[in-house]
Amino acid sequence: MNTHRAEVRRGQRFSFGRNWQNFARSITPGRIETAEASLRELLRVDDIKNRGFLDAGSGSGLFSLAARNLGATVRSFDYDPDSVACTASVRDRQRPGDQNWRVEEGSVLDPEYLDSLGQFDIVYSWGVLHHTGDMWSAIRNVSRRVKPDGLLVIALYNDQGWVSRLWKRIKQVYCSGLPGRSLVVAVFFPYFFLRTVWKSVRSGRNEFAAYRERRGMSIIHDWLDWLGGLPFEVASVDATSNFLIELGFELVNVVKNTGRGNNQFVFLRTSG
Repeated sequence: MNTHRAEVRRGQRFSFGRNWQNFARSITPGRIETAEASLRELLRVDDIKNRGFLDAGSGSGLFSLAARNLGATVRSFDYDPDSVACTASVRDRQRPGDQNWRVEEGSVLDPEYLDSLGQFDIVYSWGVLHHTGDMWSAIRNVSRRVKPDGLLVIALYNDQGWVSRLWKRIKQVYCSGLPGRSLVVAVFFPYFFLRTVWKSVRSGRNEFAAYRERRGMSIIHDWLDWLGGLPFEVASVDATSNFLIELGFELVNVVKNTGRGNNQFVFLRTSG
């Protein structure tokens, strides 16, 4: 039984799916094209035609859609029922009747469920595994869904030491109830907004628009995701790389983040 809603009520988990449902209303052809371009860039390919693509923690469904548009056969799942509904809605709206995109509810911490999926050419889990409450088990579990010579694509929050521990406390306040959520938003939304305005002034470009142009995402919805995102774990580039190398993978691409964002990885499975 999915205990997601009980965890949200207890303040142990952020309502990611509700946030993504709000975001999905703003998915435009431009956002879709940007998501496709960012996926091609990260994978270093032009398309992924006839390849099996597992989206482990599909969220809004935007990147499942991008993978499908690039030619992959897609299977999407998420632990959050609202995210499942959101992904299914995006599929039905953008690719009605598509038989090569399956959406379902499941957990990266459920080995029996994962075993039932088989293996895929590409396993994609961007910004998800650090929100499971057992990140290293989640990484190990999804890595087993990668075919030999297949790719594992993950993004994990960068380990900033005591700064990360402080952010975890802020997230706990946010998820504690309406007063805590209101306090955190009242403090940090103005800070994030003014910081982005200042960056725009310094760079001479609209940093709000630039954020959308990187992956097609919404800066406002990502702020909420960051402030409330429990469970919350972090990992350094070296710790992640060493862990997966021991599991039979080779690092083929990494995009490092020195701040509070994600480190992005592409690993090639080289052994069983």
